[in-house]
Amino acid sequence: MYVTGRLPLLVALGVVPVVLLGAAGIPPWPVVAGWLLLCVVVIAVDAAIAADPRALRVSRSGPARTRLGERIDTQVVVDNVGTRRLRGRLRDAWQPTAGAPQRRADLDVPAGERRVIAVPLQPRRRGELRSEFVVVRSAGTLGFAGRQARLEAPGAVRVLPAFTSRRHLPSRLARLRELDGNTSVQVRGQGTEFDSLREYVRGDDVRAIDWRATARAGTTMLRTWRPERDRHVVIVVDTGRTAAARVGDGVRLDAGMEAALLLAALASRAGDHVHLVMFDRALRARVTGVDGVALLPAMVDAMAPVQAQLIDTDWDAAFAQVRAVTSRPSLVVLLTAQDAPEASRGFLGSLGAVTRHAHVLVGTATDTPPDDAAPAAGRRRTADDVYHAASVERTARDSARVAAAVVRAGGDALTASADDLPPRIADRYLALKAAGRL
Repeated sequence: MYVTGRLPLLVALGVVPVVLLGAAGIPPWPVVAGWLLLCVVVIAVDAAIAADPRALRVSRSGPARTRLGERIDTQVVVDNVGTRRLRGRLRDAWQPTAGAPQRRADLDVPAGERRVIAVPLQPRRRGELRSEFVVVRSAGTLGFAGRQARLEAPGAVRVLPAFTSRRHLPSRLARLRELDGNTSVQVRGQGTEFDSLREYVRGDDVRAIDWRATARAGTTMLRTWRPERDRHVVIVVDTGRTAAARVGDGVRLDAGMEAALLLAALASRAGDHVHLVMFDRALRARVTGVDGVALLPAMVDAMAPVQAQLIDTDWDAAFAQVRAVTSRPSLVVLLTAQDAPEASRGFLGSLGAVTRHAHVLVGTATDTPPDDAAPAAGRRRTADDVYHAASVERTARDSARVAAAVVRAGGDALTASADDLPPRIADRYLALKAAGRL
C-alpha cells in the first residue's frame, strides 16, 4: 500500500473541526483522535477499492544490442488478467546510466486487455544494462491511497562501443586500394607476393627480370610484386589499471577499443587475419579465427562488457596469449599506457620476446596537452601555472624515455590523443604495407 500527497491535506483539514468544536467548549484531543481515525478509515477504504496490481502480467520487447549514445525504443507489455480495471502508474527499474525517463508512465488497463508502454533508452555507459522488475501503483478512487507491487520482468540490453572512429575508414580504404593495385605499387624483396608481368623499362631493377617469360615473349619481361596478404595482425588491449585513466571525454580503455576497431576493419579489408586479446592478469576477451564481415560484430560484442581493472598487467602472460592465438604474427599492436619509466620496467623486459618474431607497435592514448598548451615562460604568473608547466614537461620527458626504450627493444612507439590515436594507428599500418614490411 502507498499514500499520496492528498493525505497531508486531509489531515490538515482536521484543524477546522478542532477549532469549531473547541470554540463550543469541547476538548480538542478527542476531536483530533476521531479525525485521525477517520483518515485511517479513508486510507483503508481507498486502498481496498484499488485494483490488485499483482493481477498484471508484464513482459518486454525491444532490441538486445545498441551502440553507446544511440537512442533505442523498448516496450513494457502489460496484460491485465484480473477482473477489475486498473488505473495507476508504472516505473521501470533501469539503472541511471541507461538513460531511461525519470517520470512514471500512466497506466489504464481494463480487465482482459493489454497496454504497451514505451520506454526509450539512451545509454551513457558501455556494457550490460539490466532491469529485473517494474513497480506498479494502482490508484484508489478517492486518490488518497492505493496498492503497490513489484512485478518481475527481466530485461537486458548490451551496449556496444560507439566506434566513432569509423568516420576515418573510407579515406584509409581508398589508400589501401591504391596500395592493392589501383595504382602500380611495386614492392620487391623477401616476403612479397607476385603480382604480374610487364615489359622492362630502362631504370628497372634487372634482378626482377623473369628470363623464362622473356624467352616466351621475345621481349624483356619484368616481375612486379605487391605486399603480401594473409598476414596475422594481433591487437592486444591492456585492461589493467592504466586503462582506467581519464583521457579526453572517456577512459583510455575506450580509446584503445576505438583504435582496435578501426585497425581491424582496415586489416580485414586488406585480407589479413585479425586477432583480438584483452588482458590484464586474466583474459577478459578474445576474438580469433573470425574473418570478413563477421569480424567487427564479434569484436564489439566481446568488447562490450569489458571494464578496466585496478591491477597491474602481467605482460609475460599477455604475450603468452599472443603466441596462443597465432604462432606467426606479422604485426602486434599493443594499446596500453607506458608513459612512466618506473612502471614500465616489466613491460619493457618482456617486449623483446615479441619483437624478435614480429613487428610491434605500441600505441598510447594521452590527454597531455601539446607544447604550446603549457603556459609560456612570460605568462607564468602564478604558482599553479608554474606547476602545470612543470608537470607537462616532465610527462613529455618520461613518455619520450619510454618510447626510446621501446625503439631500443625493437618496437615502434606512437602517442596521440584519444581522437587522433585510431587514425594514426591505421596510417602506420598502411605505411608498413606500402614499405613492404607487412
